[in-house]
Amino acid sequence: MRQRLNLILLGVRDVAASVAFYQALGWRRAAAGSDEFALFELGGVAVAFQSRAAFAADAGLPDRGPGGFAGFALAYVARSAEEVYTVMTRAAELGATVTRPAGPNAWGHSGYFTDADGHLVEVLYEDGWIFDENDDLVL
Repeated sequence: MRQRLNLILLGVRDVAASVAFYQALGWRRAAAGSDEFALFELGGVAVAFQSRAAFAADAGLPDRGPGGFAGFALAYVARSAEEVYTVMTRAAELGATVTRPAGPNAWGHSGYFTDADGHLVEVLYEDGWIFDENDDLVL
């Protein structure tokens, strides 16, 4: 197995509502996919939204439902500290649950929210992150 991931799969209650939420945050939906399997291209990796029931059935697991800490988060590295606060405010306006408000930390600024399905998203800014000409993170 090569050291890479291609898709981040997220089970959601309502694919259309999840798509609308992330589009309102500024994401653009990919032409590929379908109403039941919506894709967003993230610079070499894609995130896909599909129903929780279909995802659980495909994985051969029971759906335990959203809630609680899952040990997993999506993270968005902002280009400035101010952008952290802007994104967190917009997410809250769109109905996200802010689990930790944006604020300074030992490395910079960050905050956390959960979307309607309980998926945890960190919005952060720290000096030192480098992006290439395609706006992709360089490690």
